[in-house]
Order: sequence, then structure tokens, then C-alpha cells
Amino acid sequence: MSSKLPNMTIETLGPRRIPSPLGLGNEPGDDLADYLPDDQRVLYHVSTRETKPYLDRGEDLPCFEAAGPREHLYFDPSKLKAGIVTCGGLCPGLNNVIRGIVLALHFGYGVRTILGFKYGYEGLVPKYKHPVIELTPDAVVDIHRLGGTVLGTSRGSQEASEMVDTLERLGLGILFCIGGDGTMRGALAVHEEIRKRGLRIGVVGVPKTIDNDIMYIEKSFGFETAFSVACEAIRAAHVEATGARNGIGLVKLMGRNSGYIAANAALAERDVNLVLVPEQDFDLDAPSGLLAVLERRILDRHHAVIVVAEGAGQRHLQASSAVDPSGNVRLSDIGVFLRDRIREHFVRKGTGVDVKYIDPSYIIRSVPANPSDAVYCGYLSQHAAHAGMAGKTGLAVGQWNGQFTHVPLSAVTSGRRSISLEGPLWMSVLEATGQPFSMLNNDPHGYAPGEGRRTHLPGYAEK
Repeated sequence: MSSKLPNMTIETLGPRRIPSPLGLGNEPGDDLADYLPDDQRVLYHVSTRETKPYLDRGEDLPCFEAAGPREHLYFDPSKLKAGIVTCGGLCPGLNNVIRGIVLALHFGYGVRTILGFKYGYEGLVPKYKHPVIELTPDAVVDIHRLGGTVLGTSRGSQEASEMVDTLERLGLGILFCIGGDGTMRGALAVHEEIRKRGLRIGVVGVPKTIDNDIMYIEKSFGFETAFSVACEAIRAAHVEATGARNGIGLVKLMGRNSGYIAANAALAERDVNLVLVPEQDFDLDAPSGLLAVLERRILDRHHAVIVVAEGAGQRHLQASSAVDPSGNVRLSDIGVFLRDRIREHFVRKGTGVDVKYIDPSYIIRSVPANPSDAVYCGYLSQHAAHAGMAGKTGLAVGQWNGQFTHVPLSAVTSGRRSISLEGPLWMSVLEATGQPFSMLNNDPHGYAPGEGRRTHLPGYAEK
């Protein structure tokens, strides 16, 4: 990710003149949490190595606006109508965020009208005739214990003009959009249509994706639950692999463009021998390729566990031009492909292997949030409510360097976050698995038996 940030200015709907009912403090030592001033910032860089060049040039350090409650509000809570929509694929924690926003608005600010739109952005378009439901504390009392979303979801874009027509007709002041990259693009389109019309309607995003690839947000909700559940699949693969001579456990995990689930699950479980992610290419049949590395592992230790992210190795499969309703290219199935190629390779070599293939993708998406994710969802929903009530708009709430932030939707949708192969996360994966630095032919860091140089980290053949 570039160290140069795009414009991080957060738009506001207008002056804030209504005192907040939260009753917080502003003085040190008053034993009250403080309101946040608008000029409070969260640094993008935290190390002296990264910040020194800016200071030497006399430049401001790159930073985000800090999230938190403001002393004065833009909206009068007694007159406000707010709406919530959930879009895209399922993700642990969706219900937690819905519930958290409702409770924060109702009990914290006194907002009494909160509407839930069914089945994603379709719920904002009249032709679908989806019901609009009222969200009260009683209506959301137990939903955090459920997987999925009580509002339902859908994929695909809708006309921003039709959605804004609905917001105007219903007299909504804030729309909270909960979803992934496609949802944030939709929220940005709604925000831009609102701005074009000169309306005073706020749009606040709460980004979710188990892939953890949202730009300028270090952790998206649902991610921690996702890789925790993925660990169960890895444990099963390890048991299957060690339970048979020359056993191979192959687990495919989600991760279209980024391998964060695969990498973190492997680090948590520590029984994985090879992690394949979209960020790192690999060869199959070359002397330094995946199959040669796997063959040596089987000959040395007679079992192996492989974790592959769904977006890894796509160049080895037949390319597809088809897209899903969210506009994402439909990926070919790398898990099934590798399962079959591994079997074919060892048949040609005359070595019997027992390959067990596990794909837990939809199980991972549908479970309730674990306790850590539930806490995180609570923070995000409260900060979304604070931002919306203060008249902030066109933003998503997130976290960076452990602090909660406001990020413009234009920045959130500017790309996808991915693992740096030179960063500490991938180095930890290499240390944990002992896999080669590279599995590309003729790569100076690749695996080349007999050359006498260290091409992988210690522990590769010992686990």
C-alpha cells in the first residue's frame, strides 16, 4: 500500500448546534469520557523511520480523522429518521452491527424511528416491493446470537437516483450501509447523488468482509471469526493427513484478492506446511514449483497440510470473463484443480497419496461472531452512530493502528488491501510453515535441491 494517502477530508452536512445528550466531559480528571474535537487525528505511520522524511521536509504527517462522539450534533434526535441496510455476502457480525447501531441511536441519542431495509439495496428500490421494517430495541434484542443478517441481503447495484428518491420520500436523515467493497461503492454512489441534489442526508458505511481487504482499514469485522472457524478445517485436514501414509490435507479458504484468512489461520494453527495466497505466484511442474516442493515434503515426512486462498494460482486455470452480480470476476475453483493435479502428479511418480479436500467457505460466512469480533462490532456501530449524529457523511468507520477512524468512502473504494510479501505477516507465515520463499522457476529465492543454499526457513522438513 502506498504511503501517500488520498484526500482524507470528511464531509459534513452543516454546522452542529444541538448539544449532545450523551453527557460526556471535556476536562482532564473529571472521571468522564471526553467528546472528541474535529481536529483530533490518528497517524497513518507510527514508526520513526516512516515519519522522519515528512518531518524533515516540514510536511504534515499522513493521518485520519479520529472517530468518536462530538459535543454538538447536526441532527435533532427527536425529529430524526435513520435507516440501516446490509448488502453483499454474509459475514459474522452483521446482526451485531445492526443491533449496536439501533441501541446507540435509541438509548444514547434518543432517536425513536429507525428503519431496516430488506435484502440489501433492493430494499431501497420500489419495484422489488420488499417490506421496510421498524427496528426497535425489542426487535433486535437477541439477533446478535444469530448468524447472517435479520435484514437479509442481496448482491448487485441499483440506481442511486431511485434509492435517494426513497430516502427523500421517507424523510430519512441518515443511511447506515453495512457491507463490503461493493456495498461501499453503492454507498458512495448514493452519497454523490445526495450531494448533487443538495440534500441534507448523511451516509455512513460500516465495512465488512471476511477477506479483510478493505483499503485503509486494518481489520474488518467478521475477519477474526472467519479465520477462527477456518482453524477447525485446518485441524481436520491435519488429522486426516497424519492418519494416512502420505496423507495430504488440502483446505481452500476465502480470499479473492488477499490471503489474510489463509495466512492468519495458518499462523493460529501452526500445522500448515504450505500457504498459497493471491499475492504470491507459484509454478506447478517446474523444478522449483509447488508439486516438487510437495513431493519432497511427502518423501521426508509422509504427510502435508496445504491451505490455499480461493484467488491464488488463477493463471493455472481457464480464465473466465463471467462476473457475479457484484461485478467480481467469477473465479475458477483452485481447490478442486489442485486436488486433481496433486493426485495426477503422484500417480505419474508411482507414489501413492491420500488427498483429503476440505472447503468450509459457507460454514465460515454463516456463523455468529465470536466474542472478540462481537466487541469490535459494538465499537464500530457506536462510532457509526456518533458520526451520523454529528452530520458526518460520505465516510466509513474503521480502525488504524488500534484507533478508530473516519475514512472517506472515496478512499475506502480506491482499491483492495493485500498482504505485503516483504512485511512481517508473510515473514511469520514463512517461519511457521518453513515453505520456500518462492515456488517460481528460475527465481533466485526458489527451491532448487542440491544447490547448497538455504531456500526455505528452518523447520520445513522437521514438522
